[in-house]
Amino acid sequence: MTLPFPGAMATLFGCAVAALVVSFASVRAAIAYAHRRGMLDAPGRRRSHTLPTPRGGGIGIVLGVLAGMPAALVLLPGSPGATVVAAFSVATVAVAAIGWLDDHGSLPIRPRLLIQLAATLLLCLAVASRTSSLLWAIPLLLAGVWCINLHNFMDGIDGLAAQQAMFFGAASAALAWSAGSPAIAGSALTMAAAATGFWWFNRSPARIFMGDVGSGTLGLFVFALSAMLWAFRTNLLWPALIFSSAFVIDATLTLLVRMLRGARWYTPHREHLYQWLVRRRGASHRRVALGYLAWNIMVCIPVAWIAYRSPAVAPGCFGAVYLAGAAVWRTGKRHCLRRRERHVSA
Repeated sequence: MTLPFPGAMATLFGCAVAALVVSFASVRAAIAYAHRRGMLDAPGRRRSHTLPTPRGGGIGIVLGVLAGMPAALVLLPGSPGATVVAAFSVATVAVAAIGWLDDHGSLPIRPRLLIQLAATLLLCLAVASRTSSLLWAIPLLLAGVWCINLHNFMDGIDGLAAQQAMFFGAASAALAWSAGSPAIAGSALTMAAAATGFWWFNRSPARIFMGDVGSGTLGLFVFALSAMLWAFRTNLLWPALIFSSAFVIDATLTLLVRMLRGARWYTPHREHLYQWLVRRRGASHRRVALGYLAWNIMVCIPVAWIAYRSPAVAPGCFGAVYLAGAAVWRTGKRHCLRRRERHVSA
């Protein structure tokens, strides 16, 4: 049996290996740099770790992706075009730069949000230019900025965000390859490889944290890949959204609940389900991360495969996954609350 795109395999894996090597080496250097500069996250009431830990290791993911993803998008068949690749590269540098500055010293929310909006708008316009109307840039912009920030919110325990990036990248690579776009497949695999280089140092117990340079830029990567899949073939959006369901559900429902309660939703907190499972349920970081991975493997992969193979039922598959995820989120929260009430009464 002849594999499709046989000549693309060497380029695809070459880009992924380059991303892995650059990421791994950069994270090692970032650990030493963070110690020299005093970039340490101290334990606190709103944090889930117990020892001072360096931050800013996500720079390795950024450098790894820049080393491999633009090349994959340009050199492999099914390229989204030079305009999209250039916009993606500029947006990556902009979001990473503002995150890197924030890791060195906390910045006000306004300049961070403005940079995120400008960078995401640039990418959205480039992607929308390959569709039927530039007006698609408006909903894409809203989705992109939320994706950047929700990944920042979900980076709160050892290994979780990097693990999700590894899963999303690998799953999206398989999806894009099956759909006939080696370029998007190679770029997704490159992101997974770069995240793996960082995960080695961030798995529990973490030697370094991702920081805003990594978490925000990861959100941009996930959005960019999802948008490119959608622009390549509209029905690919549903599997891509299913792959992201664990993070989207936890971040979105937590934000909505905080807003309904009148809380200052934009301030740091520990109210996401994964944080409650660690803080109130007493689960280890590793065990919680494995729980999210189990959702990805047992729910997202089979349902996304159905959505890909049967486009007519894809919206229903998406809705079913998100409804089920919301039910799991609510059940997990209620279980944590009951455990806390029993602990207090005892």
